[in-house]
Amino acid sequence: MSAKSFSIPIRILPEDIDFMGHVNNSRYLNWVQDVVLQHWQKLAPAEEVASKAWVALKHEITYRKPAFLDDDVIAETVLEKIAGARSFYNTVIKRGEDVLAEVQSMWCCIDSETLRPARIDRDVAEKHFGIARKQTPHTGD
Repeated sequence: MSAKSFSIPIRILPEDIDFMGHVNNSRYLNWVQDVVLQHWQKLAPAEEVASKAWVALKHEITYRKPAFLDDDVIAETVLEKIAGARSFYNTVIKRGEDVLAEVQSMWCCIDSETLRPARIDRDVAEKHFGIARKQTPHTGD
């Protein structure tokens, strides 16, 4: 079973452009957040979407090429693995075949009511995202 990728089109706005005439680097983080959250909302069961929220723990971005105002850009993400309440995503931002940026990010799933870390159910990870949750020896997950 392979992980299910998900992509969204990116609309570049005039306010995204910096003094050098291309998209400001900070906008890429917004795009990563948008695609990761939409990925969860699209693939997870409604009860999981309603009961869980996400916070970013870490982003590592490699910028390859700049994006400009009239570019057709997409952000494509894949949930690579889940370990406890942490999820590891790989996101690629592209213009056609050109890779503009690659982003490795780690997210923490939290319970929407308690705001405490929450594990993703193994069944949800396998059936809806196409990945097996990493097993932790002390819990037998």
